[in-house]
Amino acid sequence: MTVSLNKAVPDFSAPMTGDATFRLADYRGKTVVLYFYPKDNTPGCTTEAMNFRDQYEDFQKAGVQVFGISRDSIRSHENFKAKLELPFELISDADEAVCTLFDVIKLKKLYGKEHRGIERSTFIIDGKGILRHELRGIKVPNHVDEVLEIVRGL
Repeated sequence: MTVSLNKAVPDFSAPMTGDATFRLADYRGKTVVLYFYPKDNTPGCTTEAMNFRDQYEDFQKAGVQVFGISRDSIRSHENFKAKLELPFELISDADEAVCTLFDVIKLKKLYGKEHRGIERSTFIIDGKGILRHELRGIKVPNHVDEVLEIVRGL
């Protein structure tokens, strides 16, 4: 089963930084931005994380919780979060359960070789747990501005 626009997102849980567990149900009443990214400490993912960090206060003012998610381990996430001084938590999806739910694992090409990886994607879930927006196959420049504009319009 995968998520669908304007439908309730099934509750799920996964480990996250801060020695905690993310549970979607814990964020009822708040807008949640889940951004999926391929890998900690890579150029595009670092830039995207810093862009969310730099505009985090604006997301907070809009009543929005931001979470990054990838298949990296909690240890990798904790190091990435500390290095970039990220004010939000990162979710570890090592078993790909959440990636599968959101259908973000795709065949990608790198240096002519195909491999399975996360397609950079962002999902906006409203306070009732309904998926309101999905942005798939995104490019990093201006992406965070676009997400902020969308959540301000909810």
